[in-house]
Amino acid sequence: MHASTPTPSAVPTPGRASSDPSAVRAPTRLPGLVLCTAAALIAYAAGQFLPGMSPLILAILGGIIVANLVPLPESTAPGIAFSAKPVLRAGIVLLGLQVVLGDIVGLGFGVIAVVLGIVAAGIVGTIAIGRALGLSPVLSVLVACGFSICGAAAVGAVAGVVDPKQKHAQDVVTAVALVVLFGTLMIPLLPLTASLLNLDSTTAGLWAGGAIHEVAQVVAAGGVLGGGALAIAVIVKLARVLMLAPVIAILSVRERRRAATAEVRAPAGAEASAASDATAPTAQLPPIVPLFVAGFLTMVVVRSFVPVPEVALDVAGVAQTLLLSAAMFALGCGVKVRALVQVGPRPFVLAALSTILVASLALTGMLLVG
Repeated sequence: MHASTPTPSAVPTPGRASSDPSAVRAPTRLPGLVLCTAAALIAYAAGQFLPGMSPLILAILGGIIVANLVPLPESTAPGIAFSAKPVLRAGIVLLGLQVVLGDIVGLGFGVIAVVLGIVAAGIVGTIAIGRALGLSPVLSVLVACGFSICGAAAVGAVAGVVDPKQKHAQDVVTAVALVVLFGTLMIPLLPLTASLLNLDSTTAGLWAGGAIHEVAQVVAAGGVLGGGALAIAVIVKLARVLMLAPVIAILSVRERRRAATAEVRAPAGAEASAASDATAPTAQLPPIVPLFVAGFLTMVVVRSFVPVPEVALDVAGVAQTLLLSAAMFALGCGVKVRALVQVGPRPFVLAALSTILVASLALTGMLLVG
């Protein structure tokens, strides 16, 4: 009995791609993850020697510099994309361990009401300004949430809801760049303005926590203000961070309604085209409460009601910073300076007016309750 000879189609030919889809290897994320991890570690180490400079900001700047000066290998793309989304969300989950509900309640009803007003009016007002300037609705929402809630982390989190298919990647990186630029400018400008207005340290701290974009930027400005400003500024800022969960839930509901309305209004031709998609329309809708937001809220509850060891909090704090720094580096890699220059002055006008709006709301509110 003769041994069967394999047919030519069954023998892999060197140098020829296999026609079997299962034989095609998915691109590995390892090179990009290694790059983002290394960048996060460098940013974290540099942040220890540069007072007032957040590792997140350093990571974003590093990503921008690398992406515009060094041609990154194509093999790093999958890992960079993974860092910009799942890694970012993991960092946001751990961010919840910074929020203690008791501290926020301790601010008093007046300050909490002002924080709610800052976030709500800041988002609505910024979106209205963006519409008046004729900017992309996605960019307006990203800037509104980034400037009103918690900076680049909010931009990344909200982008997963309003731009799940990443069709507006340039808007995301533009919003992140604007957060870095205008939030950094607030670090010296707010303490200077507080001094000119003769604000006491408590009021100045309340204002800094209510007005500045990033947590790290609030820490830097609070350090400049001195006195008891730093502690109260951080608590107010974390109250704004807590608003990320309900805002994302509201945006998710809005996107679901918009998708449902678009499906109802779709013409026959569009329906026939959509029918060829194997994924059902409802499967593409964002969840009302994304998993990472539920994780964030869980961490808030754990920190508020469970006696977590200090060592565990320190480890989680370092892990959160590294995860968010890796994600910020990944987002920075998407910032092409030439493309950012080509967006024109209108996004910068939006960012400037949004910064003034949020800062004015915060100052007015804190003076009224102070």
